[in-house]
This record gives sequence, C-alpha cells and structure tokens, in this order.
Amino acid sequence: MHHFILYLVVAFIYAAVAADFWRGAKTENTAQQLHSAMIALGLLLQSWLLYQDVFASGFNFGLLNALSAIFWLTLLIYWLANLKNQLRSLQAFVLPPAALFALLPAFSAQSHVIPEASAKLFIVHIAIALLAYSLFTFAALHALLMTIAERSLHNKTSFIKLPSFPPLLVMETLLFRVITIGFVLLTLTLISGMLFSEEIFGKPLQFSHKIIFSVASWLIYGWLLFGRYKYGWRGKKAINLTLWGFGLLLLAYVGTKFVLEVILHR
Repeated sequence: MHHFILYLVVAFIYAAVAADFWRGAKTENTAQQLHSAMIALGLLLQSWLLYQDVFASGFNFGLLNALSAIFWLTLLIYWLANLKNQLRSLQAFVLPPAALFALLPAFSAQSHVIPEASAKLFIVHIAIALLAYSLFTFAALHALLMTIAERSLHNKTSFIKLPSFPPLLVMETLLFRVITIGFVLLTLTLISGMLFSEEIFGKPLQFSHKIIFSVASWLIYGWLLFGRYKYGWRGKKAINLTLWGFGLLLLAYVGTKFVLEVILHR
C-alpha cells in the first residue's frame, strides 16, 4: 500500500509542476528553483520505485516498467539539460507523460521476469538500449517543441502556445548533440545484440520485426547526421527525420513489447 502512495506522490509532483508551468505566470528564479527541486525529488522517489519493481524478484522488465524507466531517464536528461540551457518549456511536454508512465506500474498485476538477466552482457545491453531510447524520446519531444517555437517565431497560429522559448539555434544545437550521443548508443545496442545474441538471449540472432525497425531507425538517424555535417541540414527536414526515426524505434521496442505482453500474453 505504501508503494502505491509513493506512485501517486511521484505522479502528483510531475503533474503539479507541469500545471504550474502551463499557467505561464511564474518566471521568477524562486519558481524555477522550486520546479527544479520538485522534479529532483520526483526523480529520486521514482528511481527507488523502479529499483523495487525491476529487481525485487529477479529482473522484472515488462512493458510498463520499461516505459516508466524510459521516461524517468528522459526526464532526468531534460532536468540536467535545463540546468545549463534553460529549457523550461520542455516541461510542458515531458512532465505529463512522465507522470502517467510513473503511475502505470502500480496497476501492473503481471510479472515479466527475464531469465537472461543473469548474464552481465544482458544487463549492459539493456542499460545502453534504455539510454539510447531515452535520448531519442528526448529528441522527439524536443523536435516537436522546435516546431511550435518556429511557428511562434513567424507568428503562425499553433494549437499549443507556451510562454517562453530558448533561441532556436540553442534548441537545434542541443537536438543534434542528443541525437549524436543516441546514435552512438543505438549503434552499440545493435552491435552487442547481433554479436552476442547467443550469450545475451541464449539463441542465435533472428531477424525479427524488432531488429528490422531498429536498423531502419538507425539508418534514418545516420542519414540525418550525415546530412547535417555534410550539407548543413536543419529546420523542418531535421525535425521530420528525427520524428520518423523515433517512430520506427517506438515500433521496434514498445510495439513488440505491447504485442507480446498485452495481445499474446507472453
């Protein structure tokens, strides 16, 4: 019961900071510092809950725990980036889904213990993959924010209006830094999965939908980085490729997990 209360506390913290931000009135340093402190508290509490959920009985890494961990890492990346780049507007995008996915594991009745977790290579593989997925989640949300910021800059009507934006050049620079690091980690994830498939999963590599979508996403992000450094790609082209790559990555992992656990009950 006390765990469920903690889930509610974490979700409430994230939702409360998001709601306060959406009101758009408080921009003083005191409010910013309070938001940062509240997010830090939520991250600490959620990290403890994740540890209990995942490692309490074997290695329980089902769909809901995976989504919670990805958004925890995404929010952590945002929180760290915000300390330097003042990306408070991203709170409006990150915090609501972070609140939702932090709460969902409390309602999970099924356990999905992974027997391969005894292998150290498996833990390393999962850790790198989670970091990569979190970075690309951050990049996708950041790309959406850039779209809104660009429309606001040109005085175009937008469904969502936020009170402040950092300069587009700052946002674009951060986007490509995140994508570059994510691409390196995704490359390591694919290499480790392909070269050590038998040691990690106990069976030879199989070209499943997960592998195909992951490789397709890797190709898109690689093409985007090549175009950025060779031809200076930016703006809508960069945003569209970022979102396409993330969509394929979402299908590769979340889609596969959803089919196996929710539809096929495996």
